[in-house]
Amino acid sequence: MSYTLTVNGRERRVESGDPDQPLLYVLRNALGFTGPKFGCGLGQCGACTVIADGAPIRSCQLPISATKGMKITTIEGLGTAEKPHPVQAAFIAEAAAQCGYCTNGMVMTSAALIAQNPKPSLDEIKQALAGNLCRCGTHDRVLRAVLRATGGQKK
Repeated sequence: MSYTLTVNGRERRVESGDPDQPLLYVLRNALGFTGPKFGCGLGQCGACTVIADGAPIRSCQLPISATKGMKITTIEGLGTAEKPHPVQAAFIAEAAAQCGYCTNGMVMTSAALIAQNPKPSLDEIKQALAGNLCRCGTHDRVLRAVLRATGGQKK
């Protein structure tokens, strides 16, 4: 079967014999977007997070057949090296990535939050990121980075 996806503002056609194939595999293997990572494969860690129609979603849990009409953004489409998204710039400024494996999910979840709520409270940020796991323990730097991106202060 052929599927047309809108990824990072461009329509892309992919072939998949399995309508239940996770979007994550299509993004990484067929389209070359390696920002979303395979973490747990169960939608519990957040490493595979992309933004679909403005909401953060776990691409390991979304079948390719359910993506019709969605506008999908991967971290590769969020910003550029020359003009990073405010969340990306803040993560760099706060050194919020250690090993970097969880960073995709943290950045994408934070960017979706800020798009919906430009001035979230610290509690709202914590709640939004509660499903994103980081084994390196950079959570305090991540919170500082999201607050920096919103112009907020840690309270």
